[in-house]
Amino acid sequence: MATSPPAVLMVGTGEYTTGYVASTGAGSTSDKKIGVVGLTMFDLRRRGKVGDLSMVGVSGRKYPAIRNHLQKNISEVYNSMDVSFSSYPADDKTDPDAYKTAIDSLPAGSAVTIFTPDNTHYPIALYAIQHGHHVLITKPATKLLSEHLNLLSEAKKAGVLVYIEHHKRYDPAYADAKFRSKQLGDFNYWYSYMSQPKSQLKTFASWAGKDSDISYYLNSHHIDICEWMVRDAGWHPKTVRASASTGISESLSCQAGTEDTITVLVDWVHTSPDKQHLKATGIYTASWTAPQNAGVHSQQRFHYIASKGEINVDQAKRGYHVLGDNYPDSTAEADAGPKWYNPFYMRYAPDEEGNFAGQAGYGYVSFEKFINAVTQINAKQITVEDVDKRGLPTLGNTVLTTAILEAGRRSLDEGGRCVEIVAGADGAVELK
Repeated sequence: MATSPPAVLMVGTGEYTTGYVASTGAGSTSDKKIGVVGLTMFDLRRRGKVGDLSMVGVSGRKYPAIRNHLQKNISEVYNSMDVSFSSYPADDKTDPDAYKTAIDSLPAGSAVTIFTPDNTHYPIALYAIQHGHHVLITKPATKLLSEHLNLLSEAKKAGVLVYIEHHKRYDPAYADAKFRSKQLGDFNYWYSYMSQPKSQLKTFASWAGKDSDISYYLNSHHIDICEWMVRDAGWHPKTVRASASTGISESLSCQAGTEDTITVLVDWVHTSPDKQHLKATGIYTASWTAPQNAGVHSQQRFHYIASKGEINVDQAKRGYHVLGDNYPDSTAEADAGPKWYNPFYMRYAPDEEGNFAGQAGYGYVSFEKFINAVTQINAKQITVEDVDKRGLPTLGNTVLTTAILEAGRRSLDEGGRCVEIVAGADGAVELK
């Protein structure tokens, strides 16, 4: 008997889910003007891959504006695409625990996406897991390694899939780089940089510098990519140190001490007995104080050096730019010079019939892989362990990324102390 497509609850109603930013009362000024999660799920429903859709936030008072935003910018653009969804809490209510009511309303084996501030991932994911639902969490999975490992334990008990939305793994250049790196010998050096403009600090005003930092938000991309590329060759992160700059974020009304740019340095060691003399260095830098008029929403690049070659990837400009007088996407803060767009992440241009046509974008692909896996697990065609073996960014496959991120935060909080990542004989990981 065919299995019904899973119902999906979207937790979080902000920029990444809907494209609407409550702090400004308008659509985002970023490259996610109509969101990613909501648009993708609406299209997956159109394609018959997901069932009922619901959304939950803290304040229901946002929903009238969100529905108007989705109607105008999605339904009226893509052939009257259905943008309906059930919502929690009610439009006249505020309830920080509304996610519990929403999860309680789901049928068994549903999917829950979590795009909320980093410090809230753990309690929401834990509640969903313990109620028998599959979960997709935006990166980072959790802020603390202990929370990550507890979610992993609870997910195994419940037999559900927990997937981390590391969409850069599906960027064609990054995925191809991983494949080609296997022929380049032993890992030796990594440097990466990722940034977003100062305007994002307005979008993140409720949590930036208070509940999380730019390393958790952006370094998580490249730390995951690096660990994913070198893991199978026997490399393991050994020690972590971090440094940060301050001053710009504070001048933009962030709380005192908010880091502008964070650099995490990781010493990597080889675990094979015949290669234990080898060491590699990884440097990961992230900033949310890039210039407003840089022309790109996100600088994103890395340099990988191995014993027999190197890889350079720069995904900021991609050989495609647009320049126009008073171009519709321009803003008063950032309308100088050309704009380098990234349709490879989310393609928003309709197809020849007027339908959404972004199914090949790596932002969309990341969600579809999760939904496909959930559907197969519910139909008992595969197991959660099978998904782990495929190398997808599951909880089990991203433990070391969380370990590095927390170690970096500890290092910053403890005056630049060197934090050690210790792997036990039973595969356990801890920080010292």
